[in-house]
Amino acid sequence: MANTDIMQQAIEIARAQAGVRPMTATEIASYVSELVQALGSVMNPEEAKPAPAVDPKSSIGESYVTCLECGKKYKVIGNRHLKSHGLTTESYKEKWGLKKDVSLAAKSLVRTRRKKMLDMRLWERKQGM
Repeated sequence: MANTDIMQQAIEIARAQAGVRPMTATEIASYVSELVQALGSVMNPEEAKPAPAVDPKSSIGESYVTCLECGKKYKVIGNRHLKSHGLTTESYKEKWGLKKDVSLAAKSLVRTRRKKMLDMRLWERKQGM
């Protein structure tokens, strides 16, 4: 659908809304703008695909992980944060093209945890029991 058609639809919707309740010119203008954006994303879903906050390949750094949804930096992106975006770990990785086995934690933290587990040598303790 052409942009002019979308604009016409947005204007018609705004006109109907303004007829129901009093609106200032600023409110009408912002309402039309919101409608154009919303109608455009519905009519052209491939164009409405959100862009990541940073490049997915560089989102997992040495000392932090950047959330691709909001751009905030964390040591670990957990389920609680992903839930705030309406995602699970699997859907987040799939959405942004990350491998299923990649950890959503800073590289230094992953290294520290791995070293600690190796030092604990839990697999030897279990055999000795």
